Amino acid sequence: MARMTQRRKIHRFVLDGTGTEYPVRFKEDVLAAEEPLEIRIGGTSFAVTMRTPGDDFDLVAGFLVSEGIIRSHSELVSLRFCAGEKDGTQTFNVVEAQLRPDVPMPDTMRHVYTSSSCGICGTDSIEAVRKTIHFDPSLDGLRVPVDVLAELPERLREAQAVFDRTGGVHAAGLFKVDGSIPELLCLREDVGRHNAVDKVVGWALRQDLLPLTGLVLQVSGRASFELVQKAALAGIPILSAVSAPSSLAADLAAETGLTLVGFSRGHSLNVYSGRERLTGPRRAVPDAAISA
Repeated sequence: MARMTQRRKIHRFVLDGTGTEYPVRFKEDVLAAEEPLEIRIGGTSFAVTMRTPGDDFDLVAGFLVSEGIIRSHSELVSLRFCAGEKDGTQTFNVVEAQLRPDVPMPDTMRHVYTSSSCGICGTDSIEAVRKTIHFDPSLDGLRVPVDVLAELPERLREAQAVFDRTGGVHAAGLFKVDGSIPELLCLREDVGRHNAVDKVVGWALRQDLLPLTGLVLQVSGRASFELVQKAALAGIPILSAVSAPSSLAADLAAETGLTLVGFSRGHSLNVYSGRERLTGPRRAVPDAAISA
């Protein structure tokens, strides 16, 4: 976790409500680290993304899945850190991916730049974002009790070690929910919510688990278009978010047969697509005032 966080000396003002002088405390604060990561494919620079260092091989593998470049573990031959730009020393901010010879090389002239807040910056058009979906979430027969699904944000939060220290990272967690107690298979944290999802998908690819049928992806923030795209490309049938989805995210979820849940807060949740995957709760009584 050393590179995932950094310490900074700060001045903390405490507003005590007196309207006179405010006590000032000198202390250290822990911040989530943010550094650029350059992704190279076959020796050629393809993308630069701002991310929280850590699980970088998972991030690159998941990014390649999200870009529609690879779909299976066998297509990724190797991942390695390259020497950085400072005197040829290792900075751990450049990763090169070697693909299987028969895998078509992407258009490296596009050179994607993504910030920690946007997963599709640099994409030429919305049509280019709608990449070919290799796996079909609509065929997934997963069924989940609604109250089990509502528990996932709390279970995700309990496992967020970096957030506990910084309060400044997003999280994505992959859950197995075929029993009464959800099982967290993988959790990743990052300043970028799309990076956190890529790290989870990359972990799954490197474990040769794609497509991720029968599993739920829970995220700590909102459900944007790019997160629905990443989930669909990985074959995930249910994406659940703590906050709101965008209209385009809901459209893509309906188009791909993915169940999209938003505003999942433990006591309630909204289903924007794929209602048929949610079954009756174990305990809670549905709000009779809500009708289809």
